[in-house]
Amino acid sequence: MSLEEIPKEKLLWMYEKMVTIRRSEEKVAEYFAAGKIPGFVHLYIGEEAVAVGVMANLRPDDVITSTHRGHGHFIAKGGSLKAMWAELFGKKTGVCKGKGGSMHIADLDIGELGANGIVGGGIPHAVGAALAFKLAGVDRVAVAFFGDGASNQQNFHEGINLAAIWKLPVVFVCENNLYQISLPYSKQQAIKSVAERGKAYGIPGVEVDGQDVLAVYEVAREAIERARRGEGPTLIEAKTYRFRGHFEGDPQIYRKREEVEWWMKNKDPIKLFEEKLLSKGIVTKEELEKIDEKVRMLVDEAIKYAEESPWPNPKEVLEDVYSTPTKGWLVWKWPI
Repeated sequence: MSLEEIPKEKLLWMYEKMVTIRRSEEKVAEYFAAGKIPGFVHLYIGEEAVAVGVMANLRPDDVITSTHRGHGHFIAKGGSLKAMWAELFGKKTGVCKGKGGSMHIADLDIGELGANGIVGGGIPHAVGAALAFKLAGVDRVAVAFFGDGASNQQNFHEGINLAAIWKLPVVFVCENNLYQISLPYSKQQAIKSVAERGKAYGIPGVEVDGQDVLAVYEVAREAIERARRGEGPTLIEAKTYRFRGHFEGDPQIYRKREEVEWWMKNKDPIKLFEEKLLSKGIVTKEELEKIDEKVRMLVDEAIKYAEESPWPNPKEVLEDVYSTPTKGWLVWKWPI
């Protein structure tokens, strides 16, 4: 599919979502450094094309599972910026009422089954959702996002194996940002590509440039349509790169600054998309500038909303939890 075949409205949606993720994450870095966001944050800057390219093919009733680096997935799936920022601040108006924080954002209303602090933890959830769709006889699709490190976990292998056997409508998207925290990809796997593992389970394994949103869009379109037709899962490996550390505050001693600067200069997914849109005459520089201006305003409004939102009442701490500790567990202590 050529660029000209995609409706302009869709292209502008993709661009706006990518810019929204970038501008929001830049502010997350700023507010985290100022001590206004508790816990840890893992930013999606540099990987925007993956989430947006995939999500551009999903319907509102399709579902996704996310990772500890999940802000981009949430935004691309249609999550509320205000609710996300309130959650980051731990406020009652947050999407999880302030109880989830950065690594556990979820919103079932938009089909975001949850970010997950456990590496590969969302893969079985997506497979379970896909099984439910198949049993119900509906053409909905589940997408599991995970990193290259997660492809070494048992959840990955068990999840793909089960999905392949039962031909479940699920797409596995590996966001290979070349580092398993601090370990380079070349030192964690003997194979050249995570996509090669699809062969072991009898499903398609596709490698794509994760910095090219249109390439991701095309590969994801084929995989999602295949799943919707009942033909089973696909493993997509999007080769991407995070411009920030594994987490905010990461000293990044495992990679050279020159490497990061090269990726930022030559492989910025937003700049690459801008160049394509402008070179084809699909949009003007002024249109793109207006989108950026609009996004900055929306992000500022979301932050203001979060700052002004109330804190949760401590009495509500056990509300909305699936398992309440018994009295015995409340007084139990580890042996010394």
